[in-house]
Amino acid sequence: MAGSFRSLVKRSLCPILEGVTMLPNFSTIQVERIVEEVKAKLDEGRNTINQIVSSQEPASWESVVLPLEQFDVAFSNFWSPISHLWSVMNTPELTEAFQNALPLISDFQTEVGQNRGLFKNMQSIKDSREFAAFSCQQKSVVENSLRDFYLSGIGLPEKERQLFKSLSSQLAKQQAQFEQNLLESGNAWQKHITDKALLKGIPESSIQMFEAAARQKGLEGWLITLDFPFYLPVMKYADNRALRRECYRAYSTRASEYCLDPEKWDNSSLIQSIVGLRHRLANLLSFPQYTHMSLYTKMADSPEQVFSFLNQLADVGKKAADKEMDQLKRFIREKAPHTDCQPWDVTYYSEKLKQELYQFSSEELRPFFPLNSVLNGLFKVAEKLFNITISEKKVENAWHEDVLFYEIHNESGQLQGQFYMDLFARPKKREGAWMDTCRERFVPPCKGKDSAICPAQLPVAFLVCNFPPPVGETPSLLTHDDVLTLFHEFGHGLHHMLSQIDYPSVSGINGVPWDAVELPSQFLENWCWQEEALALFARHYQSKKPLPSDLFHKMKQAKNFQAGMQLVRQLEFALFDFETHHHYRENTELDVMGILNSVRERVSVVDYPEWNRFPHSFNHVFGGGYAAGYYSYKWAEVLSADAFSLFLEKGVFHRETGISFKKNILEKGGSEPAMDLFVAFRGRKPQTEALLKDCGLL
Repeated sequence: MAGSFRSLVKRSLCPILEGVTMLPNFSTIQVERIVEEVKAKLDEGRNTINQIVSSQEPASWESVVLPLEQFDVAFSNFWSPISHLWSVMNTPELTEAFQNALPLISDFQTEVGQNRGLFKNMQSIKDSREFAAFSCQQKSVVENSLRDFYLSGIGLPEKERQLFKSLSSQLAKQQAQFEQNLLESGNAWQKHITDKALLKGIPESSIQMFEAAARQKGLEGWLITLDFPFYLPVMKYADNRALRRECYRAYSTRASEYCLDPEKWDNSSLIQSIVGLRHRLANLLSFPQYTHMSLYTKMADSPEQVFSFLNQLADVGKKAADKEMDQLKRFIREKAPHTDCQPWDVTYYSEKLKQELYQFSSEELRPFFPLNSVLNGLFKVAEKLFNITISEKKVENAWHEDVLFYEIHNESGQLQGQFYMDLFARPKKREGAWMDTCRERFVPPCKGKDSAICPAQLPVAFLVCNFPPPVGETPSLLTHDDVLTLFHEFGHGLHHMLSQIDYPSVSGINGVPWDAVELPSQFLENWCWQEEALALFARHYQSKKPLPSDLFHKMKQAKNFQAGMQLVRQLEFALFDFETHHHYRENTELDVMGILNSVRERVSVVDYPEWNRFPHSFNHVFGGGYAAGYYSYKWAEVLSADAFSLFLEKGVFHRETGISFKKNILEKGGSEPAMDLFVAFRGRKPQTEALLKDCGLL
């Protein structure tokens, strides 16, 4: 029996892997068959698990862990393109199939996490003599698996296990519905303008984009949507205050009772239910609050530590933010035809104030950041730091004609990873920017003749942004904030693609604590502020002249403009998230806006209108993976600022330091504790002072 199972693994699972290094063919995805195929794939997984737990062979890496990793790879390769397509080319049919499949996947994941036979096998491996000889990554795979069994309710009685499974399935479906409501609500709103005078103050490049959007809809004039490349220029530059207010209200009430179709898209009840489900899941596992459950897999030790961290930053940030807001209000009283400062005035007059203080406008930079040049510069920065080469390659069967594809080779010329780039905003595409996995690195330990049927799978990433598309003969021109976003997401991509860990569950970003996963992304942003790095790519798209030194220095001087206001805005989000999940009480209606208003009273300097419904579009927390974890952005900023300070000491392109970061952070994935990896690179634990100094607050 034992021998036949190993043979089965070699016959059925490894041949599956013969094709996994191949890229997905998006043109062959048949939406009507998705649910049927998900069921079939999950049944394959159940068969694999049944063979593992029924085997009489002593539990070992080869008989238990390896076939589980192999199945995870096969299923991920099937599901990842479907999930990605839902985010970038959404249709009603795909949404229905996606949402019907999610509970099936959630149920399967809970089944696996509650399978006592698998748990006993994994515990036997942990307790075996052989475990001491395992590599760090193998130990992490086993230890993380045992942790995840606990977090899936393995220790619960049968009735509670079934309840846990049901609640998990409901949660997965409701989180997806939250995101879908936000997408559809935002897509439904548009502002058609026929009088160009209403657009006074908005840069011509944005006006051309509005005009192109109108033409695509068969309209005369200009069209404004709630896609961020459309929304931000209005809020930042439109002289027409009524237009700014109208767009602000539409944006800040998406998926709420004030949106265009609240009966269809209002997320109010979903927020209540999602937080309640998380709380019930945490209680089933004997956690007092969901915050405790969330931190079980993170660097932070306790909710008290997180609150202390956020409040310490708030003490510093609020004082600075109060002064900055006072300065802005004085400026408004001097310059504006009104004396009050509303939220739709803050971005507009902040830009005017920055121009007056620094003789500098963010729009002056845009001509120096054509997308193609920025991409080339981004790749040069990565190549200089990490001794890699990046080259474009033609790819067929992508999901959209604008998609780009690249390969990464190491210093020996070996292919190390690949990535897709989908960079332009368009309808039916999720807002924001993100990196997601298409293929995960997997190097099965096959030897001799078996190596031919057990090839390595290299990592492949999806890198997605929502930049303004080209208009006519004018290329896509980025703001400096856009450049920061691109570097940020590519940092995530490098973490995924430069991994040298062989097992997917701890390779790349997998297994990395959520409050450390933003380290590589925020770390790479630092080069966007270095003149030596910008010299590689910041050139005027027409004259090809480099970014003038005086313009760079104005930009650098303005870097920390309103740094206190920026800090407390992020703290507002983090505290709202953490307090919402920490103070929830079962059978008590959650006062979502009451919690937010309480946080705002403590840290915010903006007076929000009663109808502002920020929580209803807070997708990171209610639709994504940052629940009771949004603080991670500030936590990781401490790590990234302190890591970059070593480059400031050694040189921004110091090769040895770059290679050390690659080897200790990017290559190790989740194979070792995040703090140990940081100390291995930096030589000590992180210090908050580096972040405050970088922000000009210390």
